[in-house]
Amino acid sequence: MIADVRVRVNLALLAAASVIANVGIVITGGAVRLTGSGLGCPTWPRCTKSSLVPTEELGIHSTIEFTNRTLTVVLSLIAIATLIAAWREGREQRLAIVAFLAIPAQAVLGGITVRTGLNPWVVGLHFLVSMAVIAVTFTLWWRLTQSAVGGPSRLPGPSRVLLTRAAVVLVMVTLAVLVVGTIVTGSGPHAGDADTPRNGLTPSSISQLHADLVMLLIGLTLAFAWLVRAAGGSDRLQRWAWILLGIELGQALIGFVQYFTHVPAILVGLHMFGACLVWLASLTLLALAGARWWSSTSEAAPRL
Repeated sequence: MIADVRVRVNLALLAAASVIANVGIVITGGAVRLTGSGLGCPTWPRCTKSSLVPTEELGIHSTIEFTNRTLTVVLSLIAIATLIAAWREGREQRLAIVAFLAIPAQAVLGGITVRTGLNPWVVGLHFLVSMAVIAVTFTLWWRLTQSAVGGPSRLPGPSRVLLTRAAVVLVMVTLAVLVVGTIVTGSGPHAGDADTPRNGLTPSSISQLHADLVMLLIGLTLAFAWLVRAAGGSDRLQRWAWILLGIELGQALIGFVQYFTHVPAILVGLHMFGACLVWLASLTLLALAGARWWSSTSEAAPRL
């Protein structure tokens, strides 16, 4: 019995490690672009046509870009360990498989990014796929730890449906903010390489659309917090609504500062990390609101 609980806890910890590692790969990928190292290794899967690893002639940019590639190995090891543990335990195997298969898919997409000379649309797609993978790994972790969740199941049916639908709207608007945000980045100065073209859109116009969506998201989050209180939702759900609002306000502040200070790289990096936090917090709200997708497909997990 003790060994069984240990296996289950280890699986949940591995799932949490997958979430953290996928957020980490987003941040390191951003560092590659923000340091102008996107084509430090000019080809893929090798660094150069004649060398698998960086050469001295290529300089520091090749080392930065290749380091991000090698982090995929760490991500792969975590995903393999998670898949093996899920298989042994017979729990959430499908999600573990999807999380594992996403790694080679992202690696290939990363290769396409390099081979297309850092095409801004491909770079943006690479980021958005990372958001999808984060959602998968978060769902896996949530399903494995859902016995620690209370609140939504105690709500009357109509209230739970209302909160769930409101949370779905919130997540969809969050996704729209992320999509438009990647387009803003594709129009801005940080291309990953000095010779890489941008997407051709006017930064000021697309940034205004992004800002409008952020304001909409902040308003919807405030409305959601009020709705949770009116519907008798759990304290935890309301607390996470305020957490999401706080992250959104922080992101809005960073966004405005970076726009009026000509988009310094350090603020762009912080903004990317904040985008991951907004995404995870919005998914947490959806899970706490009782969306059926978040229910485990197997026996309830132990409290961690």
